[in-house]
Amino acid sequence: MSLMFRSSGATMSTTGLAVFDETIHKTNAWLKEISQTLDCDQHGSYQALRAVLHCLRDRLIDDEVTHLGDQLPMLVRGIYYQAGDRQGNRRRIRSREEFLARIAANLANASIEPEEAARAVFQVLENHVTRGEALRVIGELPHDIRVLLRGPHV
Repeated sequence: MSLMFRSSGATMSTTGLAVFDETIHKTNAWLKEISQTLDCDQHGSYQALRAVLHCLRDRLIDDEVTHLGDQLPMLVRGIYYQAGDRQGNRRRIRSREEFLARIAANLANASIEPEEAARAVFQVLENHVTRGEALRVIGELPHDIRVLLRGPHV
């Protein structure tokens, strides 16, 4: 580990590059929030984050995929775009059942309920992306998925 000096004093650097340290710190904070909500370990929270982000990405229109990606921490952005179809030929998720089934399939062996994973990850998104972006993402989703993520008041 190397020391980095900032105006507030010396801090430990994990990677030697502030931009990498920052994305690791932010990603760990997101995973911790998800872990606390789901009462799972960090690996389970990573699986939930990846599964839900991929389902959201595959449901959103191309411009919105990019706008949401721009607001994610660098490491989370890599997870978000991982294995995505850059040609815009994604299979659109049209129902709550399909959305949850895709999350369940991507959760692999984790003992996490897809509905709880979706809510936990979306709560973290709402906590960390701009309100306008969160509202645009919600606006792109079918009503039954919006209700899943935000409750019956949407």
